[in-house]
Amino acid sequence: MQTVATELKDTSSKRMHWIIVFIAMLSLMISNGMVFTGITAFDSAILAEFPDWSRGELKLRELITLIGVGILAPIFGILIDKVGVRALMIAGCLILMPTYYVYGYVENISHIYILHIFLSIVMVSCGLNVGVILVSNWFVKHRGTAIGIAILGTSLGGAVLAPLFGYWLSEGVSWRQGFQYASVIPFVLLLLTIFLVRSKPAIIGLKPYGTELMSQQSQDDLSKHGLEYGEAIRTRSFWAITVIAMCTFYTLMGLQANLVLHLQDLGFDIQSASVGLSMLFIPALVGKFLFGLFADKFSGNKLLFANIIMMLIGIFALIFSSQATVLYSIVLIGFAWGGFYTLLQLNAVNNFGLKASGKILGTITILDAFGGGLGIYLTGVIFDVYGSYQYAFIIYAVLCTIALLLISQVKKHVD
Repeated sequence: MQTVATELKDTSSKRMHWIIVFIAMLSLMISNGMVFTGITAFDSAILAEFPDWSRGELKLRELITLIGVGILAPIFGILIDKVGVRALMIAGCLILMPTYYVYGYVENISHIYILHIFLSIVMVSCGLNVGVILVSNWFVKHRGTAIGIAILGTSLGGAVLAPLFGYWLSEGVSWRQGFQYASVIPFVLLLLTIFLVRSKPAIIGLKPYGTELMSQQSQDDLSKHGLEYGEAIRTRSFWAITVIAMCTFYTLMGLQANLVLHLQDLGFDIQSASVGLSMLFIPALVGKFLFGLFADKFSGNKLLFANIIMMLIGIFALIFSSQATVLYSIVLIGFAWGGFYTLLQLNAVNNFGLKASGKILGTITILDAFGGGLGIYLTGVIFDVYGSYQYAFIIYAVLCTIALLLISQVKKHVD
């Protein structure tokens, strides 16, 4: 009887671990989708209402967001280590809802810039670093798989929200109404976070997945295992990961933020262009999940090399693509990026340990956010200057080549 009760308890506790993964995935879907990916479905409607705004001026909003993320990330990295992720996720939801509602009332571009400062707070409160650390706290065994599933949310934002917003527009909903309708979405995440999320399993008497047979002392040691922050930033691996993140984030953030407009330039209508954006993110879902699984089975940098090479092939195909072929290149880039994104986050945790993970990820975020923001803004500016995205795509290829060369410098510093 006691054995049966123990098995039921173990099953129930493991179910809770995967519920945490699902909520982390939902958090990333909503934060990334509403701040960076799905929001781009409204771009053409906004530019049509304000014809004196250039694409570069509109895309400056994402640069502002990501500069804000870069500035705030180290501060929130400390907060993650001090107060836990749950409080930050609640705060992020409470900021996102009114910010999106007010977005529907903007009358000049400075209003948009101000709102994107608030959206930068959302990204550091319930974005990538928070999701990765939440899942890492709950998992030791199958951590790669769990993080891979959670990070699916960053692609779901584009795969689900962009077509949804595009559908609203095609059905006659104005972009202003669309923002106000969408402001309700984070309420679901808010409720789940309040009632189900705990920053660490020990808070509710559970253990990290894979540590059931370990002593409490051993479990406590896991959170203290790894390099000190000062030790980590003195390694070549840390700076290699940081520059790799900056180069690849420039590329992907620049591409996804301008993709709907690029597809419309090629002759797609708004709904088809929004679906085209989902063709970047649906394959990324597959890539993130598959390479999360592979990461639990294969060590070293071979998977990183494979993914970045696939990205380069896709980018070269994009440079020479037409309306008939562009979606093939987008699918390949999305699949490769999905796997690379998961592996990069996992490397940042596994290579340095959990001891100072909040500060380490926060510092990496400074440069990758700066790179992503520049990618979005400069891609729009390049279009304004040349009337084409061709030169922007060539820059993507150069940056991914740099990232490929730097992978050889990434080493593991903890057992």
